[in-house]
Amino acid sequence: MTDTTAGSGRRRSAEDRRGQLIGIGLGMLVDRPWHQITVDAVAHRAGISRGLLFHYFPTKQDYYAQLVRAAARRFLRAIDSDPGADPLRSMIAHFVRYMRRRSGPVIGLLRAAGQDPVIEAIIEQLHDELTDRVFAALGRAAPSTAERLLVRSWWAMAQELTAQWLVRDDVDQDRLDELLFITLSRVLDSAATRRTAAR
Repeated sequence: MTDTTAGSGRRRSAEDRRGQLIGIGLGMLVDRPWHQITVDAVAHRAGISRGLLFHYFPTKQDYYAQLVRAAARRFLRAIDSDPGADPLRSMIAHFVRYMRRRSGPVIGLLRAAGQDPVIEAIIEQLHDELTDRVFAALGRAAPSTAERLLVRSWWAMAQELTAQWLVRDDVDQDRLDELLFITLSRVLDSAATRRTAAR
C-alpha cells in the first residue's frame, strides 16, 4: 500500500503519517471532546482513505488510545511550572490558563475514564502524574496513600471549579488561581497534621 504526500510524490514514513494523523486529531480536540472525533473525518482531513488510516492504526480504539495519550502529554506540558517561579502557584496558573483556552476538550479528556478500559488506564496514569507533580513541587518523595488521595481529590475539585468558573462573565483568573492555591494548601496542611498526629 503506497502512501505519498499529496502533490509531491514523496512517500511518507509510517512514523511520519501516524504523527500527522494524531496531530489532526489533536487539532480537532480544540473544539470537541475526543469521543466526538471520527476516523472518517481524520482520514478526510489527511487526504487519505479510511482504509489507509487503519493501515497505521489497526483499530479505531487504537487510534483513540494514541490520541488520548498525546492529548494527556500536551496537557501535562502545558501546566509545567516556570523556572524560578513558585512551582505550585505556577502550575495552577498554567492549568487555569489552559482550561480557559480548551476547557471543553480538557474536561472531556479528564472525564474519559469508564468509557473504555484502555482509555481509563491512560486517564488513571494522567491523574497519577498530576498528583505526583504536586508532591514533586513540594520536594516530597514518598507521600502516604491518604495524602495522595487527598491531592487527587483536590485535582478533581480544581477541574470542576475551574470549568464552572470559566463559564461566568466575571472571570478573574488571579482570584481563581489564588482560591485553588489556598484550597490545595489547606488540603496539604490537613494531611500534614494527620501525619503528625499519627506518630
